[in-house]
Amino acid sequence: MQVRPELLCACRTIIVNPEDQRYTQYIGKKIIVPITNAEVELRAHRSAQQEFGSGAVMVCSYGDQNDVALFRELELEEIVAIGLDGKMTEAAGEYAGLKPKQARTKIIEDLENKGFIEKIEDINHRTPVSERSKIPIEIIPMEEYYLKQKESIEKMKKLGADINFHPAMHKQILMNWLESINIDWPISRRRYYGTEIPIWYCKKCSEPHVPEPGKYYRPWEEKCPIKQCSKCNYEEFVGEERTFDTWMDSSVSPLFVTKYNKDEEFFKKVYPTTIRPQAKDIVRTWLYYTLLRCDQLTGQKPWDEAWIMGYGLDEKGMKMSKSKGNAIDPLPVIEKLGADTFRFWSASEINHGYDFRCNEQKIESTKKFLSKLWNVSRFLSSFPVIETATPNASDKWILSELDNLVRECKKGYAEYNFFIPAIAIREFTWNVFAAHYIEMVKARAYGIDFSDEERDGAIFTLHKVLATILKLLAPITPFITEYLWGILYSKESIHKQRQVESENPEDKNNITKEITEFNSKVWNEKKAQNLSLKDSIKIVIPASLESFKKDLKSMHNLVD
Repeated sequence: MQVRPELLCACRTIIVNPEDQRYTQYIGKKIIVPITNAEVELRAHRSAQQEFGSGAVMVCSYGDQNDVALFRELELEEIVAIGLDGKMTEAAGEYAGLKPKQARTKIIEDLENKGFIEKIEDINHRTPVSERSKIPIEIIPMEEYYLKQKESIEKMKKLGADINFHPAMHKQILMNWLESINIDWPISRRRYYGTEIPIWYCKKCSEPHVPEPGKYYRPWEEKCPIKQCSKCNYEEFVGEERTFDTWMDSSVSPLFVTKYNKDEEFFKKVYPTTIRPQAKDIVRTWLYYTLLRCDQLTGQKPWDEAWIMGYGLDEKGMKMSKSKGNAIDPLPVIEKLGADTFRFWSASEINHGYDFRCNEQKIESTKKFLSKLWNVSRFLSSFPVIETATPNASDKWILSELDNLVRECKKGYAEYNFFIPAIAIREFTWNVFAAHYIEMVKARAYGIDFSDEERDGAIFTLHKVLATILKLLAPITPFITEYLWGILYSKESIHKQRQVESENPEDKNNITKEITEFNSKVWNEKKAQNLSLKDSIKIVIPASLESFKKDLKSMHNLVD
């Protein structure tokens, strides 16, 4: 028989699977509970697993969540076996006053002595435990305040379906939670810290009294602003000592920032808000409760979009938390490496919505890209900004690549997926712009063996590309881009500039692979011959790269 021995006194029925032939003839009959000698009815219920143990399950009030659900479904009368002090109550008879584990040991001993035990087996239980203390959680009945939510489930599903989730896969977290709700929301808590519940009770008749809205009340400390009980006219009150569930506060954050019930004109202009950014572990709490309460108060959903990020994991793949002691404090890392380094690492670590692993070494390695950007900017600072010029084939090629970058970044930003622009910008800046284009046009930018018109084309393109990179990168790394923009281009903040748009220049992207492969071929050949990159070498430029010949020859010091 499946049961927690210490809860035998709380047993109100025994269930068996309706298809379990061993018990068919006994369904509906009375069974004597050992130790307590109480009579309970044997019932059929599909939640009983006939292949597990004896196949018969004692249903005890508050044994576990399944027991609670069965008590509600079968409308059984509860017996409270464990009290608020964590000890067995008077309902446990001679075991009253013992802790549950002590009672369990004593009851098993008594069951053995009375011949009720056929055999004892070790099995694994899915016992809920406190995340911090690791102590098993007991379910104890307590009177609480509840907020109605069951009647709103279908509307919440509809509102949830209308919200654009980024990424879309995390919408299912909300839908799964809505499917699992079977009780109203208990909103009162017995905690010292929290928002006070503004209720006073008449000392004589216990009638609850709620004061006028508009002020923050502390009923456990303040006198009741109501002078006389509306029910019995008594004039003494006692204040509520419980606090609200923490989500009662945070669930109205969209209403708070839009000045709900404080500035109606402002509220109408800015509500609903645009987007809810948050982590996936609180979709079922913060996001859901915000959706519920804002709809109850305004009849509208609080936002149209939700941005959901994954968990930060430690090096072993475990979710970071203070209680586990495996969390990284970001402040010392930011002080050491800079906020932009931390931000760019966060954006470029993993695709949006997925869990990501954190360690300081990976964050520090991100700084290399920002150093590269700094060095590129320092090189370009040698040349004046040119407003217009005539680009040559090399310039048109990099501008075409830049146009691709703009489109890709705009797509990523439109989806609130900062991973896309972060990776695209890093790849383009480091491996295309710096590694190939800048090297191709250095001599031309300095005016070595090139006309003024050719030089201006290079300088114009260099600055156009860098200015675009800074604008595209500004939402991710706001500080370094602001500084470089102010030094190179304008004293007006980069964050006040309009974001760049695709210009669709002449498409030269089909030549990118040939350019990069040819450059790599030359570099490798010089290395094989123990030549420096500045040494001359004789290599034939392919016919497909004829229009780039002059830049390539100056880049590699090629001889005919």
